[in-house]
Amino acid sequence: MKFVDEATIQIQAGNGGNGCVGFRREKYIPFGGPDGGDGGDGGSVFLVGDVNLNTLVDFRHKRSYRAENGQKGQGSNCTGKGGDDCFIRVPLGTIVKDDETDEVIGVVLHHEQHLLVAQGGFHGIGNARFKSSTNRAPRQMTPGSLGEGRRLQMELKVLADVGLLGMPNAGKSTFIRASSAARPKVADYPFTTLHPNLGVVCVSDHRSFVIADVPGVIEGAADGAGLGVQFLKHLSRTRLLLHMVDVAPYDPTIDPVEEVQVITQELSQFSDELGKQPRWLVLNKLDLVPEDLQEELCADVVERLQWQGPVYRVSALDETGVRPLLNDIMEYLDETARLEKEAVERESKVAAALVESRSDVAGEALEQ
Repeated sequence: MKFVDEATIQIQAGNGGNGCVGFRREKYIPFGGPDGGDGGDGGSVFLVGDVNLNTLVDFRHKRSYRAENGQKGQGSNCTGKGGDDCFIRVPLGTIVKDDETDEVIGVVLHHEQHLLVAQGGFHGIGNARFKSSTNRAPRQMTPGSLGEGRRLQMELKVLADVGLLGMPNAGKSTFIRASSAARPKVADYPFTTLHPNLGVVCVSDHRSFVIADVPGVIEGAADGAGLGVQFLKHLSRTRLLLHMVDVAPYDPTIDPVEEVQVITQELSQFSDELGKQPRWLVLNKLDLVPEDLQEELCADVVERLQWQGPVYRVSALDETGVRPLLNDIMEYLDETARLEKEAVERESKVAAALVESRSDVAGEALEQ
């Protein structure tokens, strides 16, 4: 199935039903009075997160969605039926914008999360609501209001813990095949990967993380060259980047150090946030380098890069060094999650302390 990460759709909420002008007409009951009921509310449009969806491809076939209108009120004080809401299921990580104003309406991040994108119209009021001691036979009613209509621009950023980054043919797809059950296409030519691939890495029982493989990045990607720039946004939500480097390129004139520097520059040009993300260096394809030259080659790359972060030496093809790397990634993610949880707890305690202190000050002021 083709990976689609952008879509534009037209949505329309339902209109509210009009109020009714009616009077009670029964035998032996003269001057029965007004009994026109209110209309029903129009249905609203919601986006609903669905963990089972991976792309926005469904919206290439259906681009218009509409909720039901509310029914008008009726006599005998009968209220019109409200219109049914419209629920549109989208994959997790979908960013929703108004196509005209470019305003971000919201982000769908959780399964069954409901995001209101178009409010249904309010019901009209029947004449029974207008009766009073001075107006016993009102003929006023109000029409229902119109439902919201807008054009939505949806953009999907895949949700992954770890992102694979590197030049075309650096071995990213081979690595994700070696570390997970994902089976992306692998071939001996650049740009084999044409869309992102997700894989779940199971380190041990109840310990796993999601890894994302995106198309290779080339020089000028931030300005639109190649395929990688279309998918760099998917890496912005990852907690860790693995920079895959081919230490045995097919072309002897290619310098792995220059390739790393080019991608580092492209990341910073694409966004400051992405350029500052934690990044580990993974020297891949060591199986193509003689054993007596591996140490010298890897040390030369690290020294010329002046790399300060973690460095790993692997061969994704025969899975050499892959398991220790995955274990370290799991430990890093667990530690990151623990620190984030502690930070949230500290913020909650500070907020509670501020509320309590303000309450004390307010109490003292009242006593005085």
